[in-house]
Amino acid sequence: MGLKLNIQPGIMGVKPYVGGVSKIAGNDNAIKLSSNENPLGPSAKAVAAYQAEATHMHRYPSEDHAALRELIAQSYRLDVDRILMGCGSDEIISFLCRAFAGAGDEVLYTEHGFGMYEISARLSGATPVSVPEKNRVTDVDALLVAVNESTRLVFIANPNNPTGTMTPDSEIARLADGLPDGCLLVLDGAYAEYVYGFDGGAAFVEARDNVVMTRTFSKIFGLGGLRIGWGYGPASVMEVLGRLKGPFNVSAPALAAAKAALEDVSYTEHCRAENEKWRGWLAAELGKIGIPSDPSFANFILARFTTADEAQAANMHLQDNGLIVRMVANYNLPQALRITIGDEAACRQVVAALAEFKAGL
Repeated sequence: MGLKLNIQPGIMGVKPYVGGVSKIAGNDNAIKLSSNENPLGPSAKAVAAYQAEATHMHRYPSEDHAALRELIAQSYRLDVDRILMGCGSDEIISFLCRAFAGAGDEVLYTEHGFGMYEISARLSGATPVSVPEKNRVTDVDALLVAVNESTRLVFIANPNNPTGTMTPDSEIARLADGLPDGCLLVLDGAYAEYVYGFDGGAAFVEARDNVVMTRTFSKIFGLGGLRIGWGYGPASVMEVLGRLKGPFNVSAPALAAAKAALEDVSYTEHCRAENEKWRGWLAAELGKIGIPSDPSFANFILARFTTADEAQAANMHLQDNGLIVRMVANYNLPQALRITIGDEAACRQVVAALAEFKAGL
């Protein structure tokens, strides 16, 4: 007789998150452009800070993350008491769903939005609701139509992943102002640092009581392997989220590396400039051979093909050339490939391989 389990609502409806492919069988030198990682790697200062923590691994990390939170507050001109560190920004997203959405509630996100919004909503017992975009850009009108008395959270990534497109401040303001009482707008700023002069939504958090911002050290700072991110919002929201945080949810090496990475401003600026240079070049060169993409504000482009079959064939051709990109059919984009901006050599190899592919059609 089998064990009778009391499985909580929502869990069995989850399709586990699948990251980008990282290996090609038989090719140990493949170039990975599938997970939006910084091709230049982390700051040397961040590496040194991580290594310096190696002899202290028997000690628990800081529980309040005070040193890093204070630096974040100083760097972004935020209130330190409203910053919460997480094991990646994914954990902050999870906290938000656990704290504010449950059975009978709805969580909204755009049709091409980050997969963890749906997963976190289901795990909290809430109902995830996908809302159509307009030409791969967030459609605020559609979101406002979809909002109802059961809506508790609305997730917007800006810039969006996997499209790379941005939602203007005027539209974000209109959305925030149009939400009912008891509903939070969450601005996911994982790629915010790639946009010159962009605050990731901090001004909206300061001006309103219904907006929360999430950020990460995984992208431009090159610390994806350490799993560290943070959230910022109204005091009433962050006080609730703080009750969900485990006592030692971020490791000491991650805290040290993140602090050093944030302090190394010149390296971050270098990474941003290199990304902008090769993102523009890659998009332009692919456009010349009939592979369009929307203007991207992140560290990837969404290359579009005529059909889903063509996109899949292009993906296989890239793999045959030792290049790993991301199929995005699970983001309702079967005719596209998301290509992380690599270094110069990688970008040139992508263009050469896809030019050969298109010539052979």
